[in-house]
Amino acid sequence: MSLTENRPAFVRTHARGLVLAVAAAALVFAIMAASGVLAVGYAVLGFVAIAAAALLGVRGDDKIGKAQPPAPTPRGDDPLPAIVTGLADPVIAVGRDGRVLAFNEPARALAPALRVGEPVSLALRMPELAEAVVRAFAEAAPQRFQYSERVPVDRWFETVAMPVEHAPGLAKIRPEPGKPELVLLSFRDLTPLRRVEEMRADFVANASHELRTPLASLSGFIETLQGPARDDAKARERFLAIMQEQARRMARLIDDLLSLSRIELNAHRRPDTSVDLMPIVRQVIDSLQMLARDRGVTVNVEAAGALWVLGERDELVRIFENLVENALKYGATGKRVDVTVARGQADGHDEALVSVRDYGPGIAPEHLPRLTERFYRVDVRESRAQGGTGLGLALVKHILNRHRGRLTIESAPGAGATFVVHLPIVERPASQ
Repeated sequence: MSLTENRPAFVRTHARGLVLAVAAAALVFAIMAASGVLAVGYAVLGFVAIAAAALLGVRGDDKIGKAQPPAPTPRGDDPLPAIVTGLADPVIAVGRDGRVLAFNEPARALAPALRVGEPVSLALRMPELAEAVVRAFAEAAPQRFQYSERVPVDRWFETVAMPVEHAPGLAKIRPEPGKPELVLLSFRDLTPLRRVEEMRADFVANASHELRTPLASLSGFIETLQGPARDDAKARERFLAIMQEQARRMARLIDDLLSLSRIELNAHRRPDTSVDLMPIVRQVIDSLQMLARDRGVTVNVEAAGALWVLGERDELVRIFENLVENALKYGATGKRVDVTVARGQADGHDEALVSVRDYGPGIAPEHLPRLTERFYRVDVRESRAQGGTGLGLALVKHILNRHRGRLTIESAPGAGATFVVHLPIVERPASQ
């Protein structure tokens, strides 16, 4: 049993000891005065001093004995901060007075102004949050709500205010049964889900729009051939040629959509086959020579030799086909396309650089960040006239992501455009 818990008995024992000490002092001073060792006056003064000191000690112990029970001391083994710190999501513990009891690092990153002991409303100025905390305490039931932030970027969160009735480590003299002692605010970041949902909605809307146009054309021409142009051979020949082109456009779009789906399905699996880029680039240029002659464009190739990378040959062919074909179609006014294969470095690692440069009208700066988005076009009419689906550069980006590569774009109005493919170089296989 501790001294604090047995304080009254300790006071009584201490008082008895002081009385015995005073009696012993009186006896000693009396003997000294009777024997002449000490004058009577000095003996009296000495006894009075000792008796006064003993009296003060008894009164002090009496006050201690009559004092109020001590307040609970803070517990040093409070597990609440440790529990909150160990959670992965942002979590804030709030007391009944609305002040912060504990929070973890993710919560600090979410609200840097959080301070233990200060109102949570100072760090998170949201009326919904304050109302949820009040309702959680009043109803002793979880409260759920969502909110969004627009600065510095758009973000969405779902917050749950969970009341906790028996909180470990919270010392209370008289806990109220059925009343929450604190509320745990947990935050779930919904931003990735919202963005994926927006991308899915945009993708469906764009894909349906791209397919609707050729389907409408086909439907209209079929009705015309079945009706007024039934016996018109010239009209039938002209309409059938247009219908064939629209059917090819739909086929290209469906092919690109399927290719994109396959690439995304295998995005986490990096190719493990070594291939030389030079034969691939030359194959692509040879296959597009007919298009280059039709557009009156000269394709110049400059190569530094064999460059080996880990890759899927067919997917790499798709990358360079898209880039060279775009240069021939949209940069044809420059009458020249330069394809360069060279070795470079990035972050101390060797990489293969394949650049495709045209000398056409160029691209305005505001379009550059969005060129690899699905269905994004700088000029919708021109793209459709050239037979584009709006998915070419999106395919390039996703294929490069799978190959652990990247695409950089440089352009300015009137100065043409340069698309550079960056791929990590590997050692040439011994069998090659």
